[in-house]
Amino acid sequence: MGDLADSEVFSAFATYATIVILKVMFMAPLTAYFRMTRKAFSNIEDTWHGKTPEEKKRMLQVNPDVERVRRCHLNDLENVIPFVLVGLLYALTGPDLPAALLHFRVFVASRFCHTVAYIAALPQPSRALSFFVGLGATLSMAYRVLSTSLVL
Repeated sequence: MGDLADSEVFSAFATYATIVILKVMFMAPLTAYFRMTRKAFSNIEDTWHGKTPEEKKRMLQVNPDVERVRRCHLNDLENVIPFVLVGLLYALTGPDLPAALLHFRVFVASRFCHTVAYIAALPQPSRALSFFVGLGATLSMAYRVLSTSLVL
């Protein structure tokens, strides 16, 4: 394990994995911000700042902006978790540093582009392209893992 911790590839992976994990974590407060500013809550206890029962009831609503951020957050979870798991295995295969950096950077950039495209409701195919670029980076790493360590 000491060799892995000293590896430049692992250090790069740890850096980029941390960046996208923090990005995923940022989405929860962003959702809360959208809920507060749109006064759109899912649970009655979250409407505590409403003055009357009618106002609290109006706050129990589905808001398209809140749902957009929630879907973006869910998409992050669906993509960042596989990236972190596959990326760790990929780092263990001993790839060249430039190749590893390309995979990690492309994935991270694609997730930030995806978020901007999703939250800003940019026209398609901007969001789809950013999604598929990130997916491609993860699949490429998975191919390397399987092709270098496949035991039948």
